[in-house]
Amino acid sequence: MPKQSYTAAEAARVLGVSLDTLRRWDRAGRIRVERDSANRRVVPGSEVERLRGGEGSEVLSARNRFRGVVRSIEVDGLLAKVEIDVTEPARVVAIITRESAEELALEPGVSAAGVVKATSVMVER
Repeated sequence: MPKQSYTAAEAARVLGVSLDTLRRWDRAGRIRVERDSANRRVVPGSEVERLRGGEGSEVLSARNRFRGVVRSIEVDGLLAKVEIDVTEPARVVAIITRESAEELALEPGVSAAGVVKATSVMVER
């Protein structure tokens, strides 16, 4: 069962971000926080769960996930080009290994997510 609330440090740790990033998110209105009697940030458990996303997000610390549906997959030798139509008005294209594409059982019409971290785009299901 998820915790009811987290201190700012606990929430940052669970979300895989720095405390400074969590504070910036608070100032920018990207995360809803409450204040305790000493005016310290307290993050509701529901906010932490919202920002963590769905299943599988515990494995990767990347925060930029674009859920969508596989549009096409082109396998050439050891590589596979995967196009995902994301729910936002955009498309994510990733070059991954053929083995990864087969392991994820990717094919047009299945649900997948493009995970963006630094300069890499990964695919997960």
